[in-house]
Amino acid sequence: MNGSAKNAGAGVIVESTIEQLRDPCILYEKGVYYAYGTGWTCRKNTSGSLAGEWEDLGVVVKIPPHAKTNFWAPEVHRYRGRFWMFTTYYSDLTGHRGCTVLVSDSPEGPFEEVSDGPLTPKDWDSIDGTFWVDGDGIPWMVFVHEWTSTDDHVGRMAVAKLSEDLTHFVSEPVELFRADDAPWAKNGVTDGCWMVGASDGSLLMLWSNWDSEGYCVGVARSASGRVEGPWTHDHPLLYSKSMTGKYDGGHGMIFEAADGKRYLSIHSPNSASAGRKEKPIFIPVKEENGSLKWDLGEE
Repeated sequence: MNGSAKNAGAGVIVESTIEQLRDPCILYEKGVYYAYGTGWTCRKNTSGSLAGEWEDLGVVVKIPPHAKTNFWAPEVHRYRGRFWMFTTYYSDLTGHRGCTVLVSDSPEGPFEEVSDGPLTPKDWDSIDGTFWVDGDGIPWMVFVHEWTSTDDHVGRMAVAKLSEDLTHFVSEPVELFRADDAPWAKNGVTDGCWMVGASDGSLLMLWSNWDSEGYCVGVARSASGRVEGPWTHDHPLLYSKSMTGKYDGGHGMIFEAADGKRYLSIHSPNSASAGRKEKPIFIPVKEENGSLKWDLGEE
């Protein structure tokens, strides 16, 4: 992929004009695209096209007093009329990375922390928190118990119930699955979770690890439709270097664009290579028989 798009048909793969951004999360709000990424920065696109130009708004977070580094993977979700950012930082109080929640009345910020530090366990390295509201209206945080603080250096995916105001957990975190539960996984990493409800009642979770080709995006499935699971792992993957032949990529999320189509957003490659930095690309996807697939039409 060396142009702005690849393939004709139902949709095209769009390479954004953003030169470099890791862990891109896209929000479409009132005719404007916002791209949030590691570093707590935000880009704004008013062109109406995902291939259009993006204005750099800089850092859109009021930095918490004990946040020192690892300003990773911000996601912004609309909830009860406000904009809520789920993100990660390293705290000098705990000596660990943790997941926190910030809020703003505007998608352009400033986002301010709603709690006194991260919500996740203080003795865990926790990253990549995401948001899910179940069919009963109960909010949850799904997050990574990072391999750097597990007893066997294998990452876990975990979940805890949130208070209605999203300021704290009201249940103890429980483990959903391990990185090595997926038959395709070649590493102990659990990155980039994102939740998608399927029309067949299943709950899908996008997440990243490495396959034999590099960083990639897999799909886990809770056939019960409950965030608590049990979870299994779909095959094939949703994104792998084997599908493009050139770049790996991951940390995926799904968003709905101005045309009503759904897109997978990832950064690709995972590390600057082959003359390209880590940039957002957008792949049209569709649901078919309860599974997510690329929507590029006939080759």
